[in-house]
Amino acid sequence: MLLPLAAICWLAFSSDFSAISHLVETVLPRVAGRTLLLLVFNALVTGTVGVITAWLVVSFDFPFRRLFSVALVLPLAMPIYLAAYAFGEFFDFTGPVQTLYRSVFGYQSARDYYFPDIRSLGGAVLVMSAVLYPYVYLTARSVFSMQGRNAAEVARTLGAGRLRVLRAVQLPMARPAIVVGLTLVMMESLNDIGAVKYLGVNTLTFSIYETWLNRGNLAGAAQLSAIMLIFVLALILLERVARRNQRYSAGRSVAGQPERQRLSGARALAASLACLLPVLIGFAIPALVLAGFALRRLDEFLSERLLDALMTSIAVSGLAAAFAVLFGLTLSYAVRTHPGRKIRSVTRLASLGYGIPGTVLAIGVLIPLAGLDNALDGALRANFGISSGLLLSGSGFAIVYACTVRFLAMAEGSVDAGFHKLSPSLDMAARTLGRSPAKALVSVLLPNMRPALWTAALLVFIETLKELSATILLRPFNFNTLATLVYEDASRALVESASVPAMIIILAGLVPVLLVSRSMDRRA
Repeated sequence: MLLPLAAICWLAFSSDFSAISHLVETVLPRVAGRTLLLLVFNALVTGTVGVITAWLVVSFDFPFRRLFSVALVLPLAMPIYLAAYAFGEFFDFTGPVQTLYRSVFGYQSARDYYFPDIRSLGGAVLVMSAVLYPYVYLTARSVFSMQGRNAAEVARTLGAGRLRVLRAVQLPMARPAIVVGLTLVMMESLNDIGAVKYLGVNTLTFSIYETWLNRGNLAGAAQLSAIMLIFVLALILLERVARRNQRYSAGRSVAGQPERQRLSGARALAASLACLLPVLIGFAIPALVLAGFALRRLDEFLSERLLDALMTSIAVSGLAAAFAVLFGLTLSYAVRTHPGRKIRSVTRLASLGYGIPGTVLAIGVLIPLAGLDNALDGALRANFGISSGLLLSGSGFAIVYACTVRFLAMAEGSVDAGFHKLSPSLDMAARTLGRSPAKALVSVLLPNMRPALWTAALLVFIETLKELSATILLRPFNFNTLATLVYEDASRALVESASVPAMIIILAGLVPVLLVSRSMDRRA
């Protein structure tokens, strides 16, 4: 898991620094500033929307509250790059918004009026924050619910209104959880390459892509990646500290379900609209735009090009899910049987991949795999006069490797949660009956772990199916997944053609979102 990071650092510090010095002087200040602005604005918008919607559904009762509490999670099913393509069409000159605007005010051409350009930093913030706010919503809602009614009611008896209770009591208690959500938002913002390229926002991630492919400078791309890893490690450290504080706060939370205040009239309408708008912008509008295009191309659902990409996506996603669950199970069971500090530290190190952007990870995966391929090919040529070609770096294995590294933390977290539901006495009983740790795992624990294992596999499968950043850089020639198929068509301004594979990705992404929604609905 750590090999890609080691490879990036080795190439970055062992190469000539002339290329990176030129990039530092000309490119880096601008793209680093643009990246920082994107992260800050995304954090502000997602933090505001996520906290307000979570507070509303936990603290108040208003029309359709139960429906909104579930629907607010739906944007997680929408990959950022698909939302960007849909919004590009929605706000285009020929799209419904500008068409309606011209018909209302009587304008004839684009020269007659000003309309904000979606292909800008503001457009990128709109698209990303609309899709990513559920990370904050989920963490904030969870901790608001766990705080219970007592803390808020004590403040109310001391004369505080609802807003003051939120500001003085609930937000300080929820701050670690909110920081976790904001950190995940910023990590996903750093990882994106499809949306920022389409919207014309030059970030650090896109600069790495451009330096590698367009300028043919892998060493310079690795050096930019090493600089970007500083951002990533800072975010990972921030998230770890916030999670530790979150556990501290949760351990001292007060029991009891929060009492919801019933709203009526204008307040009820305002609360319903505040919850409706994020769902419309983050899921309904992009999904309807792409679905409208796809319905006009039903014949393409059976095209050879799409079916090949679908089978490739299933194969890559299935292998990544299998490897991630296997390694996640190994790590979690090691912690269960040897719960010491060393094993836990190794497990944390192996889970660092979730914070590494796919573009950076692609470089780290390519370097060692290409080295192994070249060494093997050289040995076979020297001893047998045959060439093995690029067995690892020139095949789908590189993508499977990258996705396994990136989503291992997701699998390990789901498996570990499953282990926590099983009493340690099960292991002890199996050991006293003569079972070794391995046999106890196979015969006793795994049969009880099937739901957790299937959940872990499903989450990794869906995330790999949607993954674009690493796939677009590591794929061999004539190797397309659903995500790269969408990317290719959208890059040629053929968003309507990209709508068919895009709808398959969205429908697949709805599966884990609906699972989360069901569990939330049971607790609501």
